[in-house]
Amino acid sequence: MKGVLLLTGGGRGIGAAVVRAAVSRDYAVCFSYLRDEEAAGRLVAELEGAGHKVHGIRGDVADPSFPKASFDTAELTFGPVTALVNNAGITGRIGPFRHVELPTLRRTLDTNVLGTMMLAQEAIRRWGDAGTPGCMVNISSIAATLGAPNEYVHYAASKAAVEAFTTGLAKEVAASGIRINAVAPGTVYTDIHAAAGEPDRPARVVSRVPMGRIGQADEIAKAVLWLLSPEASYVTGAVLRVSGGL
Repeated sequence: MKGVLLLTGGGRGIGAAVVRAAVSRDYAVCFSYLRDEEAAGRLVAELEGAGHKVHGIRGDVADPSFPKASFDTAELTFGPVTALVNNAGITGRIGPFRHVELPTLRRTLDTNVLGTMMLAQEAIRRWGDAGTPGCMVNISSIAATLGAPNEYVHYAASKAAVEAFTTGLAKEVAASGIRINAVAPGTVYTDIHAAAGEPDRPARVVSRVPMGRIGQADEIAKAVLWLLSPEASYVTGAVLRVSGGL
């Protein structure tokens, strides 16, 4: 076994692609999901049936009790967590910022920013106390630098916060051997577009992409696994754009 990966938001989309890529590289994986128990169950059944070590955890990353509970569950199931991927995130509905309501703002920031921060804090505390440095990848978005006007400016701001947090925390813990990076996907074929109210958004925005196509979730997963691997041993504090040139 290469290590134990804890990943948030792993039941579908990019998260599920990272789970598949990780188990194929001999990681044991604990992943969280919030609502879609059926999708999470299918993923576990598929991968366990292929002989992989995988476990689903239902929970909300915005809940302050979740970081400790998820790390404890992963450790009891497979052993100490050696890698963390903060993937869980929401956009809210697509539209101009003037129409975004306060509950959506709070939920977006609680999930995308505070959720990432709380899990990262739990990770560095455990790795520091044990003297066993691990690796972390935070999932951002090219929206962090493009701003996503008239679509989801609030989401873009949350991902910009994730990138600033990644840069600062990576420098803070680098001397201890902990590596922290981020991946910023472009538009990818996942369910996030339907959740935001525009399932056909990829077709609408593909003309903006210099490479002329929309990304696949497994392409993001490969970037994440590279950053977790020894091949990226001198990489920390980086934001890797996987966006077709955007």
